[in-house]
Amino acid sequence: MSRVVTELIAVLTAVRDGVPQVMTIDDGRLLPSGPLESGHRSLQAGVRSWVEQQTGHPIGHVEQLYTFADHDRTLHPEQGRSISISYLALTRSEARETGWRDWYDYFPWEDRTSESRKEITNLIERRLCAWVAGMTDLETRMRQWQRCMALFAIGDGGAWDDELVLQRYELLYEAKLVMEAACPPDQAIPGRYMHRDHRRILATAMARLRARIRYRPVVFELMPEEFTLFQLQRAVESLAGCHVHKQNFRRLITQQQLVEETGRIEEKTGGRPARLFRFCGEVRRARQFAGTKLPIVHSG
Repeated sequence: MSRVVTELIAVLTAVRDGVPQVMTIDDGRLLPSGPLESGHRSLQAGVRSWVEQQTGHPIGHVEQLYTFADHDRTLHPEQGRSISISYLALTRSEARETGWRDWYDYFPWEDRTSESRKEITNLIERRLCAWVAGMTDLETRMRQWQRCMALFAIGDGGAWDDELVLQRYELLYEAKLVMEAACPPDQAIPGRYMHRDHRRILATAMARLRARIRYRPVVFELMPEEFTLFQLQRAVESLAGCHVHKQNFRRLITQQQLVEETGRIEEKTGGRPARLFRFCGEVRRARQFAGTKLPIVHSG
């Protein structure tokens, strides 16, 4: 009978200076993780224990993200079955802490605000085109190319859907264009490599968070106690990887009474002083279930 190993994995996400970050170990190649042990009274207790041991960063609220048990994605299938239970935690990072990495070091194609996005999109299009061209069946070629166009908004594939992070990564994995799929480094699409299936798990967390920022005010859990509206907008844009319509964003934030003025001013803005806001605690509790839709507008 094969052995079953349960691995607990934490995706700690923060936003600092308008950059979405993830906490890593092993020089950015792994997420905080470890096996479920007999001494852990629960799954959550286990994941908290591993995070604090490996990073020294205490975490508050965590929620289960997804359970991965694909046999063909196990590093050494002959050693037994591996089940990975992942958790998502929103937190705040500090400059003195090591281990934080930019989301987009791992998924550069997901940042639609980047000046180099057209370059990497063109590269992906060429590599996917070559992959599809190598298929012998015409119907399969047509179906797979339509999939490529839709996921990466190529040609007439439609608009970019920022929530399809995992599906895009899975497509590149299937096409053997990422190093995790045994693609040679000089032929892989740019993007930092991670051991085992941890980049896949990070993609899942990014998709979950991008979906949630539209309907629940979770972004406030990533903000400092006081912030300007510009800082709030930058945080939302960084997580979504696309631009937000400034006027619509501020109007919606005001209409839904998500924030309140503190009466203080931020002088260090690089321009005119800006008013400081804080999140309305009562509104947060009331809207956790009702939701709030943020006006995310994709850039061209």
